[in-house]
Amino acid sequence: MPVSLLDSRVPAVLLRIDRNPFHHGTLGAVRSLGRAGVDVHVVADCAGSPVRRSRFVTELHPPPPPGASRRDIAATLLRVARRVARPAVLIPMDDASAVAVGHLREELTPGYLLPRQPGPLAESVADKAELAGLCARTGIAHPVTLVPDSAAEAAAAAWRLGMPVVAKWSRPWLVPAGTGLRSTVIVRSAQQAQTLYRRSAEAGSRLLFQAFLPPGPDRDWFFHGYADRSGAVRAGGPGRKLRAQPRGAGLTAVGQWMPNPRVQELAERLAGELGYRGIFDLDLRREGAAGRYHLLDFNPRPGAQFRLFTDASGLDVVRALHLDLTQRPLPDPAPRPGRTFVAENYAPLTALGTRPGGRELAWHARDDPAPGIALWALWSRHVAARLLDRSPGTATVPRLPRPARPPDTRNPLPDDVRPVCDARPPADDEKASTC
Repeated sequence: MPVSLLDSRVPAVLLRIDRNPFHHGTLGAVRSLGRAGVDVHVVADCAGSPVRRSRFVTELHPPPPPGASRRDIAATLLRVARRVARPAVLIPMDDASAVAVGHLREELTPGYLLPRQPGPLAESVADKAELAGLCARTGIAHPVTLVPDSAAEAAAAAWRLGMPVVAKWSRPWLVPAGTGLRSTVIVRSAQQAQTLYRRSAEAGSRLLFQAFLPPGPDRDWFFHGYADRSGAVRAGGPGRKLRAQPRGAGLTAVGQWMPNPRVQELAERLAGELGYRGIFDLDLRREGAAGRYHLLDFNPRPGAQFRLFTDASGLDVVRALHLDLTQRPLPDPAPRPGRTFVAENYAPLTALGTRPGGRELAWHARDDPAPGIALWALWSRHVAARLLDRSPGTATVPRLPRPARPPDTRNPLPDDVRPVCDARPPADDEKASTC
């Protein structure tokens, strides 16, 4: 993309509230906009992150404190706006940021340029329980989801869905650091379901259970897109997850841009029916028999591997946002299917090879080498600390035994265990989802 297409007079501010120092999506956004001549300000904790080494970072700003209120987040962003001293495109890089910015839209303008959409929408799609309801109303396939109201109901829900089941906190961005809680886990016993439910207050949101759809070759897909001010989905495209971390679930370690009209149609229909505006990232899993695609997650912000979908004109979802909000035309799409994305710290051997369709590395770049060089020392320390935490003598959560028999099957599900998305009973081969 010619640099002149972007209005370099308008800076960008990237906001990330979570404390993940290895969020390569942030570096991708820094490079994408910085290469186009845009000043990039980063509001995030980058003390131990390779991101701070990028030559495309204009300035780093302290983020809101952990567990910050919306008032704290607004105060931080308004302080940055005064420092930048001109309207900037604001790009939330995690769910907590996207949800907060959605609610603060009126307060943050005119210091920032933001897509026009209802404030609660980002929160609704990011909330795992609310997403199940949205899918039911729009006819999008989604794993059968149950939300219990007690520990006993949690056990009954797990038995109804058929173990193993997927347990998720509905608002994972509220889970406090240092608790040992994960946003998504596989539950293999009713006792595990009950124990997890009893930590709901600690997690800060509701616990839900979803039917488990096993992973497998050609089953895990994602879609990145930008819905412009008219509602049209621009930039991005469908991709297949070739390797995940952790295996079978989690973030994309290796992914490939692959044409998929069914995924494309699903993404465009969902964004249109919701009236969504802005960048979004969908995770989907294809079921084995009928081949339906189940929506697992709707992230109202750039996905970490969004640079995979850099087309032949240089357009990606972050540049599309900047162009659209500065009233500049977006170039016609020029897709490059076959491109591969590799996160080197999760798939180092894959990163060494070459790919016929082209390749995008998460950390290493010839025109910005410092983050890639810094990665390995920082990552080695990170891995060593994790191993030390797991060493003998470190407190661990014991594996819970499977109960000898299920609860009374004459009434396996209490009346007030709410099915959020259960338009039809799942077929035997349709035990859906994970993260």
